[in-house]
Amino acid sequence: MIRGDLYLGVLLISALLHSVTCNKGNKHKPWMEAQYQGIIMENDNTVLLNPPLFALDKDSPLRYAGEICGFRIHGSGTPFEAVVLDRTTGEGLIRAKGPVDCEAQREHTFTIQAHDCGEGPDGSNSKKSHKATVHVRVNDVNEFAPVFGERVFRASVTEGRMYERVLRVQAWDQDCSPQYSQVCFYQILTPNVPFTIDNDGYIKNTQPLQANGERLIRFTVTAYDCGKKRAVEDAEVEIQVKPTCKPSWRGWNKRIEYVPGTGNLALFPSIHLETCEEPVWSIQATIEIQTSHVAKGCDRDNYSEKSLRKLCGAAPGDVDLLPPSSTGYNWTRGLPVQETQDSSLVFWFNGSQSVEIPPARLPAGGSAADHLTLSFWLKHAGGGGKSGKDEEVLLCNTVQNEGSFSHYTLAVHGCRISFLYWSLLDSARPVKFLWKLEQVCDGEWHHYALSLAFPTVSLYVDGVTYDPALIHDNGALPPPKRQARLMIGGCWADEKLSGKSNGNETTRAAGAVTGRFLRGYVSGFALRLGSVDSREVIECLYSCKEGLQYTDFDSLGKGMKVHVNPAQSQLTLEGDDPTSFSRALQHVEYLNSLQFPTPGVRPLKLQTIVRCLSDEGCLSVPDLEGYLVVLQPDAPQVLLSGSPRSAHPISDFQGPLGVPIFPDLRITCSVSHSLTPNKLERAPRADLQSTDGIECALERCEVGVVGEDLNLEYESLSLDMSSAWQRGLETENSSRSFRITGVQNVAVYEDILRSLTYRTGVRAALYARKFHVSCSEMNGRYVSNQLYTELDVLHGIHAVSPSHLLSGQQFVHNVHQAPVALSSHTLTTANRNSVFPGVAMVIIVVCVGFLALIVTLGLSRIHSVRQRDGIDSVELEASNQRDPFWEDSAMTITVNPMESVQSRNLASTKRTPVSERENLDEESR
Repeated sequence: MIRGDLYLGVLLISALLHSVTCNKGNKHKPWMEAQYQGIIMENDNTVLLNPPLFALDKDSPLRYAGEICGFRIHGSGTPFEAVVLDRTTGEGLIRAKGPVDCEAQREHTFTIQAHDCGEGPDGSNSKKSHKATVHVRVNDVNEFAPVFGERVFRASVTEGRMYERVLRVQAWDQDCSPQYSQVCFYQILTPNVPFTIDNDGYIKNTQPLQANGERLIRFTVTAYDCGKKRAVEDAEVEIQVKPTCKPSWRGWNKRIEYVPGTGNLALFPSIHLETCEEPVWSIQATIEIQTSHVAKGCDRDNYSEKSLRKLCGAAPGDVDLLPPSSTGYNWTRGLPVQETQDSSLVFWFNGSQSVEIPPARLPAGGSAADHLTLSFWLKHAGGGGKSGKDEEVLLCNTVQNEGSFSHYTLAVHGCRISFLYWSLLDSARPVKFLWKLEQVCDGEWHHYALSLAFPTVSLYVDGVTYDPALIHDNGALPPPKRQARLMIGGCWADEKLSGKSNGNETTRAAGAVTGRFLRGYVSGFALRLGSVDSREVIECLYSCKEGLQYTDFDSLGKGMKVHVNPAQSQLTLEGDDPTSFSRALQHVEYLNSLQFPTPGVRPLKLQTIVRCLSDEGCLSVPDLEGYLVVLQPDAPQVLLSGSPRSAHPISDFQGPLGVPIFPDLRITCSVSHSLTPNKLERAPRADLQSTDGIECALERCEVGVVGEDLNLEYESLSLDMSSAWQRGLETENSSRSFRITGVQNVAVYEDILRSLTYRTGVRAALYARKFHVSCSEMNGRYVSNQLYTELDVLHGIHAVSPSHLLSGQQFVHNVHQAPVALSSHTLTTANRNSVFPGVAMVIIVVCVGFLALIVTLGLSRIHSVRQRDGIDSVELEASNQRDPFWEDSAMTITVNPMESVQSRNLASTKRTPVSERENLDEESR
């Protein structure tokens, strides 16, 4: 009993001692590396870690407490697990739970933790290590072959060209690694094809291809990845060889016709740009129309300079420095004149001559010498002097002001134009203004207007203003002679002249030498002192009435730009899309706003610049050259009509108003072509009766005297001057003609000309007068017919002309003609019979008295009368041919059987015409 109790106690003590010993053995946590890098192959399940997976426990070598029982992986969905290979050493292994796919997920990251075995087999009181990070990369296996994106690759090439890249074939590999996912090279499998392929899949031709041979070339290509695995399926390539494609503009006509009066005309309505399917970065096209050969650079208003200034509202007071040569304006007589299409007066200065305005014709300077305007047309020929290096003077003027003198010189020098102004010759210093302009030396017509409002100077060239490029003080120059003098085409200079006498002696004398001559064409040179014209007026005067324009901005493509130069001779388009660019070019238009433009050819040129993404092999579009033909306009026909003759009593001629010359004048304006009928007309009208004063406007009408000039002491032509001035018309009266100028419609000219009267003095000799009138428009470009009329005087006998020959043809019949009382013009027969009843009665009595004699002798004289009738008719016909004025009259010739007696009376009348007239005049008084 005692032994048993003792045995139990020993066991209890042993258990307690063992328990105390075990608790003291599991004191430490397991330890492992903080981070691991692992690799696993797609076709394997073991992860190779660096460093290897080991867990250590300081309780080792104690059993359980010093042993590693396991590893735990943290992370949801982690396709890996960890196992213990040796509990004593703590070695472990990470392996995949199943197959891993690099293409699905190439890298995995998770944490792992080790724990010991605790204090006994049941793992009680086990301890865990810290969490270590594990990065596992799945290594790819070349399990996929390259695959082409398309089964067949197609491209086209143009024959005869070498291409750096025709097309690119491309294959893909589904492997995840760079080693196996990349296609390392391509290969053409079809032998003997004129193409090569590089490692990037670009195909190019090795020789120029011809379209007349094989039009479609087929070959096979394959691809290899970097693991040398060939594509599962090869690809087919088809190359189409096209005939040569030349980039160019297509769908345009070289000849373009413009019908005057039709408004805007699209120059290229069907044009399109052929780029041969080449990529384009930007396109720039410039359309240029050349009008330099038309009149003065282009079609402008055809009115005279004077009339045009009135229409544009320009300030009056212009003085024409180069007028047509006449009796009072003869300084331009020696200048060569060039004929022009617009009927303007153009003078040629050949570089060795100039003209000087006579002092009596110089405009007075007054107090407005520092405010002036010079305007002129210039076509500078250049080439004079030392290859155009010398200065050429256009105008040189010394002006006499109120008690002082000023001077200015306008000159050209190369491509520069200069204006030297000397406000006061006594005290001020000269100032020089310079402009450098291409227009001065391009050999084309340009209009220049220089306005001086000192110290401001403005230069307008073709209506565009230019500021001076340089203004400087010319310093101390010798002033010109204080004498009013104006010269065009050159300038004077005070120099000492040398001369030799007797071969030895030299004498010197001071004089003025003309030099610095101009070489070029000048027209319309005008000077105006005082107010200057505004820019609007200058643009109205000299702007071109024809040119290029673009109006359809609504359909303009995005990003496109349009630019037109001030002269409307050049239009530029910019864009980047060939389709929208072609559409925009189809809306480029030509417009000539003149009703009667200058016919002829206007050359056209289209230049194109194409830029590509790469400068290599960029398109080159050839220039287009064509021409626009402005057809001959239907010439306006101005027709004057009215009575050819009128008779008036003496009192009307000598009255305060005089006799109207053209009381029933009618002016009509028509064109020769037929108009298109409208809905209300069944047939086109034969001509156009103008109702628009602008479309059918006259610029000048002139009434001339036929025969001797008017004796201004007793005869005069007059009209209502205030009415003419109110309508903007000017008149010029002389002994030979009466001229009316100014742009007005036909109704105004009709009214003015109908009011024109002829008046004679009380003591003036009265005889018939003939006048003619003609009108013109557009500076004499279109001229009407000449309308003749005659004013007869009703008094005691026929009006007698100072010229006996003229009066004999008009009013006194030849001896062989019928008697005056029985043969007269139908217009004046009644008047003459009413004026001379006694004469008529005498003739009737004579006729009755000889009636019996005629009856008895009739049979014997029939034959002789017929012969004389034939002679009389021949002579009358010859007489009418001598005086064409009678051809249009309704004169009636009556053959009188009493011709023998009457012819004797006529013969006696012929012998004493002057005395009988005097007697009749006394009787009429």
